Amino acid sequence: MDLIPYILFSAVLLLSVINVVMQLRRTTMMMQQNSYRISRYMGWLRTSGDTTSYAYLAAYCVFFASLASFSSQEWGAILTGVFAAGSWFWLARLRYKKPLVVTARVRRIFAAETILALLVMAGFQLAIPGEPTMLSRLFIGSVGLTAVYCASHIVTIAAIWMLHPVERMIANRYVADAARILRSMPQLKVIGITGSYGKTSTKHFLHALLSEQYETLMTPGSYNTTMGVVRTVREMLKPYTEIFICEMGAKQPGDIREICDLVHPSIGILTAVGPQHLESFKTIERVGQTKYELIESLPSDGVAVVNCDFPYIAEHEVTSPKTFTYGIDNTSARYLAEDIAYSPCGTTFTLVDTLTGARTNYTTKLLGKCNVSNLIACIITAHYLGVDQAKIQRALTRIEAVEHRLSTRRTPGGITILDDAFNSNPSGSEMALEVLGQMKSGRRIVVTPGMIELGDSQYSLNVQLGRYIAANADIAVVVGQYNRAALLEGISDYKETSGSDVEVIEAESFAQSQQLIAPRLRSGDVVLYENDLPDTFK
Repeated sequence: MDLIPYILFSAVLLLSVINVVMQLRRTTMMMQQNSYRISRYMGWLRTSGDTTSYAYLAAYCVFFASLASFSSQEWGAILTGVFAAGSWFWLARLRYKKPLVVTARVRRIFAAETILALLVMAGFQLAIPGEPTMLSRLFIGSVGLTAVYCASHIVTIAAIWMLHPVERMIANRYVADAARILRSMPQLKVIGITGSYGKTSTKHFLHALLSEQYETLMTPGSYNTTMGVVRTVREMLKPYTEIFICEMGAKQPGDIREICDLVHPSIGILTAVGPQHLESFKTIERVGQTKYELIESLPSDGVAVVNCDFPYIAEHEVTSPKTFTYGIDNTSARYLAEDIAYSPCGTTFTLVDTLTGARTNYTTKLLGKCNVSNLIACIITAHYLGVDQAKIQRALTRIEAVEHRLSTRRTPGGITILDDAFNSNPSGSEMALEVLGQMKSGRRIVVTPGMIELGDSQYSLNVQLGRYIAANADIAVVVGQYNRAALLEGISDYKETSGSDVEVIEAESFAQSQQLIAPRLRSGDVVLYENDLPDTFK
């Protein structure tokens, strides 16, 4: 018996298996980045063009060509094997900013995807006419796996749909356990923080201030969903914890109320209501209504700390009996920051209590109005909870910027890096560019792909961002194609009306942008990294 055909067909089948496993891992990763929500994943598919990429087009061609060449299985096997090997090589070289986190849920998804893939392969095996030979079974197995590759998005969506009852049952059990733990700690004070932006930084800053006097826990990282909060409570909350700072994010109306119904906050901080996530919320009114779910969930003796620099907040009626308003630009707020001054070493500002006339000076390593605004909310809350002023002053001088949120570092070559790469937004990007504009030690360079998830306002807001860039930078590096036209339009508009001579560099990727600017940098230059798009926008 000639073993060569069996070895060839077996090798092709093995290559196809590896290729499909890697592809399903990739589609599962994208589903994870879309919060395991089928609607969001479908939205990503519509905008990303992933289903019509060269890899998928090649898979479709190979699949139909293999079926057409069924009478000549050797050629079909060679064609399928070449594609599987090439796709495997391509997938293995891909690098992601947010790789797949293999959790218990991901393992369940893999198991469901495996079952679906086996069902597809079984269907192809049953479709073989007559009495199939071993070679035919090996070959049609490879063809079936190519079909799974072509339908990998559908397979992942089907796996999520199949597992929905299971995930709901598991989630309910975890939520009930977290609720039990919280009920056992009636003296625990819970502080909720939400906003279109600024909530993660505010959480970290408040934790630093309150930890000077209390045993304090905060939700780690971006654990701002219901299940993230549940995990924090079940794994990190201790019987001796006095204050729990809970960041609350939202992808749709009701998300924040769901978290509040679990943790029952007595203090709520609302940092901002702006045009963030308009892709899912559609209108800023719906954004505001969702963020205000925190304030509306406070008890009758609760305390609301709200940022009145945002019109929707300033105009919204707050029913909480204790409401502290703050701001930088809105002079109707009770607490105002004045005399803000920046340097490469940090920021100084004066906090004014307009009700009593008290003025207090503060110094921090942090940069930007956004950080000053976030600090005001923390100072107000710390004062309310009785933290000594000396401890607040000391804590502010020690606070480091949260990574990728206008954090600062200096390179050995004397270059200042302003890292504002996390989730850029209209208000934050304007403030970051204002900080850049005040840096006078050397050339001011901004590297950005623009802003995302802004719905119908995305183009116009990125045009405005382009104008801010031209007003505050000497060199603008526009990364990628996603917002390039809008950014270039804004830069061009400002250059024509103001005579700005900002130099524009276009780069296809962040890696290429580094290659382009690295040879130009010299001591004293300041580089602002404004946003960094996730894998779902590549």
